[in-house]
Amino acid sequence: MTEERFDFTPGAKKTIIIYLIAGIILTIIGLATTGSGGDHHGGDGHAVVDMVDNQLIASTEAVEAIKADDEHSTAPWTKRLYTNLWINNVYFTGFAIIGLFFVAIQYAASAGWSAGIKRIPIAMAAWLPIAGILMLVVWIFGHHDIFHWTHTSLYNEGGADYDAIIAGKKGYFFWPMHDNPTVPVFFIARLLIFFGLWYIFFRWIRREMFAEDINGGTAHWYKMRKLSAIFLIIFAVTSSMAAWDWILSIDTHWFSTMFGWYVFASWWVAGLAFITLTIVLLKEAGYLKVVDSNHLHDLGKFIFAFSIFWTYIWFGQFLLIYYANIPEETVYFIERMTSSNYSWVFYTNLILNFFLPFLLLMTRDSKRHLSFLKLVCPIVIVGHWFDFYLMVTPGVMQFGGVVGLVEVGLFLVYGAAFIFITLNALTKAPLVARNHPLMEESLHHHI
Repeated sequence: MTEERFDFTPGAKKTIIIYLIAGIILTIIGLATTGSGGDHHGGDGHAVVDMVDNQLIASTEAVEAIKADDEHSTAPWTKRLYTNLWINNVYFTGFAIIGLFFVAIQYAASAGWSAGIKRIPIAMAAWLPIAGILMLVVWIFGHHDIFHWTHTSLYNEGGADYDAIIAGKKGYFFWPMHDNPTVPVFFIARLLIFFGLWYIFFRWIRREMFAEDINGGTAHWYKMRKLSAIFLIIFAVTSSMAAWDWILSIDTHWFSTMFGWYVFASWWVAGLAFITLTIVLLKEAGYLKVVDSNHLHDLGKFIFAFSIFWTYIWFGQFLLIYYANIPEETVYFIERMTSSNYSWVFYTNLILNFFLPFLLLMTRDSKRHLSFLKLVCPIVIVGHWFDFYLMVTPGVMQFGGVVGLVEVGLFLVYGAAFIFITLNALTKAPLVARNHPLMEESLHHHI
């Protein structure tokens, strides 16, 4: 088998940098045209509050959870900037961690079909250290704008801003500083631990993959399988807790016991789409000769199946809340379904992430052709960005969120930076593992 090396050409780098600059320009224009003050909840926001009050007879806490950030609001452009930075931080962190998760699941399952494609997802995980730094920086500068629970006045019993529900959760955020919550030590510690553990396992697994190229044999493969099994256990816990910390805590009064699974499902499908799209584009550029229509079929089945899985989780969460009709729970969906700023995103989310992937990938042939996969994968990638937008923005911006130049610009900035890091990581080793013990199985894979 001829060794393949990815050539990250100056032309490709230039194109990515152009997209990055275009994203920066769009972001600046978008921020410059954002209002400089006033009530950014909007009229339809108060209409929704009235709906909660009058039709659902909501408790005081449910209504106040919507109105709570008014007095703490900064200039709308600042809040909008931090909101979108946080969305893209979380979203592209998911791409990186799913790359590592994909590799780990293949080793833990002793899968042979994927032996020729694992360098793509492991390259995606090279974004992890950058993601961790960006997450911490945005937290330091924007946590009061993004997370309502960080305002210490909420915990002063007897004070005008005291919130009994949020105060009851202070141990989860501020431990061990229960009596005087100022710095959320426990929250920040978890963030650092998550990224630290993910990055350590990324380095260990990647080191063994590269060593296998040089030394051959099965010792490295067995070690990677052991490391992968341990990582999967850690990932199951840390990914769920990350979802609670980074997204669910934004709507501090609201919670869902399915939320960890929901965020994982969205990360997983988007990550699969990016892996598949990268493989398709590399194939078209003349790389990955070991990959054929059978491997593409498996990747297409993954996207098809887990798009349905995401929908199952989405519907399960929605149906239980809709059926129970408890105001403290339903308010989460009311502000997303009835606000004119979010309702179109709410339904577009379902179209992009379920109906189109389901219909376009239903047949066997559609999963085996590059053209179909090139059509579906960008739809899924953009669709799940909308999903994260809908998870984050209403909780931060309330009814003042929009999808405009800032949102498009920062998506381009993060996307270009992530792609640059991923493609650069692909140049560090052969594109296809030289001495993978299951490569023969992959070469003769047929379905």
